[in-house]
Amino acid sequence: MRRDLIMMITMLILTACQAQATVEDPGMTLGDVSATWPGLPTPSIPDYLPSPCGGDSGALSVDITLTGPESERDKSYTTQGNGLDFVVTVTNGGSTDAEVEVCVKPMDCALDWFGWTRTSLNIPAGATRSRNLAVQPDANAVEGRYRFAVEASAKCRTSASKEASVRVQAYDYASETAISGSGQFQMSKDLRSMKSGIKSSKDVIFSGSVDALVKNEYMVNEARGKNANFIERDAVDNYNALASGDALVGTESFKSSAIFGGVGAKVKETYDLQQMEFKSQDFTLHQTGSLKKTAEFKTMDNFTGYYLLDARQSVPGQKSLKELEEYFGSFEINRRILFRNNAESKPACEDGECQGIATPAANSSRSLPASSPCTSSSCQNFVNRLNNFGHRA
Repeated sequence: MRRDLIMMITMLILTACQAQATVEDPGMTLGDVSATWPGLPTPSIPDYLPSPCGGDSGALSVDITLTGPESERDKSYTTQGNGLDFVVTVTNGGSTDAEVEVCVKPMDCALDWFGWTRTSLNIPAGATRSRNLAVQPDANAVEGRYRFAVEASAKCRTSASKEASVRVQAYDYASETAISGSGQFQMSKDLRSMKSGIKSSKDVIFSGSVDALVKNEYMVNEARGKNANFIERDAVDNYNALASGDALVGTESFKSSAIFGGVGAKVKETYDLQQMEFKSQDFTLHQTGSLKKTAEFKTMDNFTGYYLLDARQSVPGQKSLKELEEYFGSFEINRRILFRNNAESKPACEDGECQGIATPAANSSRSLPASSPCTSSSCQNFVNRLNNFGHRA
C-alpha cells in the first residue's frame, strides 16, 4: 500500500514538471518581454538626439579693413620689410555670448608675416569685437599681390571667413650700413635720381669709438599708397673721441627738385663733434602715391661740438622758405620740418618769369624730347640750368 502511494506521488511530480516545461517556450527570444510580462508598455526610441546647443544658434561674420581714410587709394601697398595695419572685426549673430576662435590662414603669405595667427574673443549676443592685425612682409618678399584670410568659429555658431591682400613693391635701390668699434672710419654716398627728383649725398669721417653708427637709404621710383619714393635713416649710439684730434665730422644733404616732380625742398647738415650720445634721424620724400608732394625731416640728437642745420624750400613762382640753425656746445635737440607742395603737376616755369628772370613766350611750334617735362622754350632753359644742381654744393 505504501509503495503504491509513493508511486502515485512520483507520477504527480513528473506531471507538474512537464506542465511547467510546456509554459516556458524554448523558442522565445530573450528580448521578448511582452511574452513573459503581458500588459506592460514597450519603451520607444526617439527619432533624433537632442541638440547640445539647446536652441542657441546663429551665424558669425568677419570683416577685414585697412586703417586709414576710406578715400585713400592704394592702401594695400607696402614695401619689403615694412608692415600694414589691418583691423579684424567679428560679429556674433547668436542670442547668447560666444567664445570665438579667430585664426589666420596665410594662403600666399609666410606665416611669420603676421603679428598673431590665433586669438580668442568673448563676444556678447549681437555684439561686435575687433582686434588689430599687423602684416609685415619680410625683406626678401618678391614683388606682387599676397592673399590671406581670417576665419572665425564658435560652438553653436555658423563659422565665417574673409579674404584680404597686401601688395609688395620692391626697392629700386637700397643701401644699408651699420658699424661699431674703435678706430677710423670714412664713408661717402652720392645718389641722384631724376625719376624721384632726389639728390642725396653724404661724406662722413670719424676717429674714436662708437657703439653703433647706421646710414640707410631706400628708393622706390613709382611708389604707391603710403610707400615713400625715398627714405634716408641715420642713427648714432654713443660716439666718443678717445684722443686729441678725434672727431665725428660730416656733411649730409638731401634735395627734392620741384622741376622733376619733387617738393622743392633741401636740407643740409654740417657737424664736427667730439661726443654724440645718440642720434635718431630720417628724411622721407613722397613724390607719388597717397602722400605725394611731401618731404619730412626729423632729427633727435644729443651732442657736444658744432652742428649746423640749413633747411629751405623753393617752388618757382609759388613760395620760398628758409631756416638756419647753428649750435656750438653741448645740446639735446628735437627737430621736425615738414615741406608740402600741393600745386598741380605741371612745369614750374611757363610763359612768364622764373625766379625773377624774364623769359620769352612759349614757341608752340617747337617740339621737345619726350624725356623733358617742359612744353616751352623758357622752361627748357630753366631745366638745363637745374640739371646742374647735382654738380653744385
